[in-house]
Amino acid sequence: MTEPDVRTGMPPAQLTRAEFERRYRGRFKDPAFAPLDREISAIVAAAWDAYANSRKAPLTRKAGPGFADPDYEIAVDWLEARDAITEAQRRHDDPEQPPRILLINGATRSEHTCPGEMSKSWRLVETAQPVLQQMGLVVDILDLSRLASEFGKHILPCKTCVSTAMPLCHWPCSCYPNYSLGQTDDWMNEIYPMWVAAHGIMIVTPVNWYQAPTGLKAMIDRLVCADGGNPDPSSTHGKTPAEAKALELEGWSYPRHLAGRFFGIVAHGDAAGAETLRRSLSDWLTDMKLIEAGRKSLADGYVGYMEPYATSHQALDRDTGFQEEVRNAARALGNAVLLHRSGQLQSPDRGLQDPIPK
Repeated sequence: MTEPDVRTGMPPAQLTRAEFERRYRGRFKDPAFAPLDREISAIVAAAWDAYANSRKAPLTRKAGPGFADPDYEIAVDWLEARDAITEAQRRHDDPEQPPRILLINGATRSEHTCPGEMSKSWRLVETAQPVLQQMGLVVDILDLSRLASEFGKHILPCKTCVSTAMPLCHWPCSCYPNYSLGQTDDWMNEIYPMWVAAHGIMIVTPVNWYQAPTGLKAMIDRLVCADGGNPDPSSTHGKTPAEAKALELEGWSYPRHLAGRFFGIVAHGDAAGAETLRRSLSDWLTDMKLIEAGRKSLADGYVGYMEPYATSHQALDRDTGFQEEVRNAARALGNAVLLHRSGQLQSPDRGLQDPIPK
């Protein structure tokens, strides 16, 4: 067996006290804060102490029974996120609970911030929602435009712990919050349970330069822990690379935390990239062992192809064919969830073993 080998050598990122204070005070530029300079100085001093001493998770408790190391101090934030996921999984598995669809608006545009106009993706979400509700499905909406229009909503970047070793990537993600670096208000601990509770996922998204919009891509990256992530941070004593590498080399099981859920996708653009994005999203979800809800559950198209942006909403008004494709994608997803719930639909590859495991 290959011995774990942890590579280091990147430039340090530690700030001086003066640079830390300059950056921290940058959030108080509004003249309204001028009379509070003494209080701000005290806050800066406390924040510097947390930063200098790397207090990532100041509130912890012992892991307790059921963990590899019951005495390991685990962040209270992580335990609360884990409990929310456990409850979401219980609802998902309860046959007495109505089936749920998570309907995702992948667009960043909103009239509540500087674009000043709603997104076409939101309109398509509103097109799909009543179709799913009329089928008796509970619809939860995840509106990623809130990342740009709502105070305190962030999806912080994935640190790709998985590339060090899969067991270093915890489920749910334990990288955040990091109080010492000011990396707080991360939305993912609320988003993970929404995915877990859902029996079907429908993503409606525009194309941004041939790619997924920034917020959607950030969520995709942070969902890496759902595909093989380690549900026990005490087994690696937090982020200890050598321990995680040793666990992976012993043989990691790669638990698929979202496997078996169905999905549908609607990708739209104005000139190029819609089909490419739809395929990329489909490949990603399939790799996580979610199940495509049939060909009609996948739609891509162009609204107002090569026409002015200024009239794109009018173009969507006219494009009743694409609107119906969105409804069909919702119907196909809803049908798949309902058929599966009644035992009439199973994945054709159910029970097959992967000869070349990840």
